Amino acid sequence: MNNTRKKLYTEWWFWGALIFLVASVYFILNIDNFTTGTFDAEAGINPYTREIGSGTRSAFTEVTGLVDKNDDDNISPTVTVQNSTNAIMQTVSSDPHSISYISLGSLNDSVKALSVDGAEPTRDAIRDGDYQLVREFSMVYGKELSETAQDFWNFMFSAQAQAIVEEAGFVAVDVNAPEYESSDLSGSIMIVGSTSVEPVVQLFSEEYRKYNPNVTIDITSPGSGAGITTAIEGSSDLGMTSRATTEEENAQLIESQAIAIDGIVMIANNQNPIEDITYSDIRHIFMSDYDTNITWKHILK
Repeated sequence: MNNTRKKLYTEWWFWGALIFLVASVYFILNIDNFTTGTFDAEAGINPYTREIGSGTRSAFTEVTGLVDKNDDDNISPTVTVQNSTNAIMQTVSSDPHSISYISLGSLNDSVKALSVDGAEPTRDAIRDGDYQLVREFSMVYGKELSETAQDFWNFMFSAQAQAIVEEAGFVAVDVNAPEYESSDLSGSIMIVGSTSVEPVVQLFSEEYRKYNPNVTIDITSPGSGAGITTAIEGSSDLGMTSRATTEEENAQLIESQAIAIDGIVMIANNQNPIEDITYSDIRHIFMSDYDTNITWKHILK
């Protein structure tokens, strides 16, 4: 082997070994931090949030007061962002020092649901007005609806659809809704919007097509903002949103109406002994002046 080839080989081996070592250490550290750790009250708090533009995040900041003097989002940029409910759930279930928030309809046993100021996140507590961390799931449209789209709109506020809302773990907006009667229509409907609202509307679609099998319903979920925008532009028939529409948006929409009420649930890892958290502590953990030296010991009172 000549000197040039020997030098190249040596350099390749050195850098390859170094990269392998760094990657291995990074992997080990991540495993230790996020999957094999145990809860320690002296450890720091790891808050996680949804991305800017998420309807869940918008509702969370509005209800908890995590906004500045201009009513703009005031979650600290140091809070780790996750771009989906599934990502939030997986992270919180594996990080013993984590805290975040999700839709009530997405809650399962992989994480611990927390009471807020003594109120449990249940449908009964939401109906009674005891649990205040809530939002509406709404549908909007910005152009005159076709006969088929109008019929599906009517279906969403029927007894059949509102029963689906309850079965899915949310709260119906009308417990005395009228029964839907099939119109035996055909055609297509395009629906765009919130990832949180989409599972409910998918269930609506499946039930509606039992009555109207010749109707095709295309549902995509790029987010609440996209749902409102496409409805205004007319590139979709209906938009789904899990945040409140603005005055400017309302001026361009024909209709905006809630189809369900959802609770936003504060969640922690199942190892964490916490059962209840205050609105004040939520703001302290997530707000832009967040003290990174605070530990779970300060919250566990």
